[in-house]
Amino acid sequence: MNHIPVFEMEKIKLRGLKLSDAPSLFPFMSRQDTMKYITPHPVLSLREMEAYVEERLAGFRKQTEIPWVIENEKGRCIGFFRFHKWSVWHRKAEMGAVIHPAYQRTGIMTEVFLAVLPYGFDTLNLNRIVGDIFAENEGSRKLLNKFGFREEGVLRETDFDGERFQDTIVFSMLKKEYEQVKQTFDQ
Repeated sequence: MNHIPVFEMEKIKLRGLKLSDAPSLFPFMSRQDTMKYITPHPVLSLREMEAYVEERLAGFRKQTEIPWVIENEKGRCIGFFRFHKWSVWHRKAEMGAVIHPAYQRTGIMTEVFLAVLPYGFDTLNLNRIVGDIFAENEGSRKLLNKFGFREEGVLRETDFDGERFQDTIVFSMLKKEYEQVKQTFDQ
């Protein structure tokens, strides 16, 4: 794959990440409250944000991840989504997302899933897509449940958030499960 596909949905557009996106991503990916379910160490400078973007693009060149920027209908960067730990051989990937606080709980991630799940299963021919979340992340839990992801189990105190250890819940969807529920995505 030499380019990242573009998806235009009702409220959003997913397009390939570019280095020039760093200044738009930095204001919300540098916030502790936005990143609390991802890392205790958000980026501290524009240069760190640029390095993060460069790492994501290097991962794409190595075919280990696919990074997208999420834009609203006005073309404003409101989030970031990626397939990571992507393995062509094992036909699996994990999902990661960060949404600007002003756009959380507004249906943005529902539209992202409506684009990336068919792309992952139908185009990339993945057999397994994983979403692992901190146990306290109720928004992500609801989203994964809404789309029919199955809870596989809890990894106890697997991540340190800077103050305490967090349990991680692993969710997954298999291609055969996706095939059973994909017609409901169009409704």
